[in-house]
Amino acid sequence: MLELYKKMISEAIAAQRADVSTVKKNRGKEFKIKDAESYVKVAGDMKAIDGQAQSVIDLHVNSVNTHFNTLSSLTDTVRPEDDPFVEHYQTPAILEILCEEDEDFEKSLKTFISTIDDCESLIGKEVIRRYGGFYGPTCVVDFALIPGSTSNVVNQILLETNIPDIHKQAILAAKSWGMNTSYGVGEVFSNELESGSTAGEAVKKEIDMIKKIYQTPIDAQADLMDNAGHTSFDVRKYMSKYKKEMRNTTINAIEDGVHYANIVTVPAYCVGDISHHIAQSTYNMCKDDMIMGIIEATTDVIDNTLNSNINNYKSEFDVLSLATGSSAAAVEYILELDGFNAPMIVDLLTKRFHNFVQQFPTRGAAAELHNCDFMDMIYRGWGYTDKARRLRSSEKENLTPVVNGFKVDLDPIRNNEIVMNPQRYTYPACAISVRFSSLMRLADYPCLLTSEPVTATLMTNIIALHKDNPAAPVRGCKNCASAALVDFRHHYCQWREAV
Repeated sequence: MLELYKKMISEAIAAQRADVSTVKKNRGKEFKIKDAESYVKVAGDMKAIDGQAQSVIDLHVNSVNTHFNTLSSLTDTVRPEDDPFVEHYQTPAILEILCEEDEDFEKSLKTFISTIDDCESLIGKEVIRRYGGFYGPTCVVDFALIPGSTSNVVNQILLETNIPDIHKQAILAAKSWGMNTSYGVGEVFSNELESGSTAGEAVKKEIDMIKKIYQTPIDAQADLMDNAGHTSFDVRKYMSKYKKEMRNTTINAIEDGVHYANIVTVPAYCVGDISHHIAQSTYNMCKDDMIMGIIEATTDVIDNTLNSNINNYKSEFDVLSLATGSSAAAVEYILELDGFNAPMIVDLLTKRFHNFVQQFPTRGAAAELHNCDFMDMIYRGWGYTDKARRLRSSEKENLTPVVNGFKVDLDPIRNNEIVMNPQRYTYPACAISVRFSSLMRLADYPCLLTSEPVTATLMTNIIALHKDNPAAPVRGCKNCASAALVDFRHHYCQWREAV
């Protein structure tokens, strides 16, 4: 097991550092697809060891290579407005391959699609609630169930669908970690209602859209990109080539007994570093020295903490929990250096959300998605730092949060030249909000803090150990920050009913 833990940590940190080093080197410059070669290389170095399914590792590695090569053949760059969608072209292709290779799964998917028509009242209620901000800030697509999310709605429809459970799990996974198109439930309804349609008419058009993303996933995604004004490359050519190149890898995974829920998720979650995390938008954001410093310091916290606990882990899940827990503690600690904490920020962003709904009723379905990620992260981190402060009491020792029994090393923050010297980045005598203001930029884009490359790499390793168990979405309460601190919405969540 020690060999496994070392491998998991090495591969995950390599992925994170490939992103961070590339962004630091190129921040402020023009993004080129070839900049992501550093990430492609470390992903390509992933290998299966005893107990891991090579077919699962291949889904990850081959998807990264196919994504990079396909993008490179179509363009040399991607504009910021188009970069969030680069990880939405994989699941549509994989879903179509599964249907073409397995008639039983195709039949189940068609049964699910027909059930969508029978759920008009359910869908109508959910989209009206989303339109009016009933649930508060929510992730349109999330790695765990959350009220108001697409997966929360899909799960309710699946509960009414008479198909095998393994197929239900695959369909649910395809709209959670697997990103089957860029569509988020409620977007068509909002736009139709605001443009003059009746509520009934708007619901029917919403149902047509939900069905479409499962009936013809590739065509649906292409049409969505047309409507979004995508211009960076030909998305139809991308998906056609990706589907062709990934067919054998997908078939091998099917034949190896990998659960379909894992087949539709692994290829999508790992490609976002190419033209999304390593991208023009990131280069622009990280021109801010404090933002770059926070990302670097948090990366060092994850690295130090995972490696210093190498002899303490009891299972592979401990590594994942500590990776995300240590980054949560790190970001909350930085927030507290400026006198803020998670409860304050959750209150602030939730109030802003309700104002935002009223100003922009046709807001994008994903508008507050990363705000939710950020709030959930710092709320989790606050739990650790708050307990550590209580236990430390009046002692002068450095704060040491503990995540599930594992100590978090915050020294990389305390020793970071930029993070610990905010006076160099504003009016020096009043430098009390510099870190906070940079964190508010990161609240819209916390992917390298949470961290997605680390989580994607660790999850592939874990799925490779448990290929026949559906890993997505997480069958557990995600302890939503807004639900725990502001809104009362726990009883609308589907996590206990997840198929």
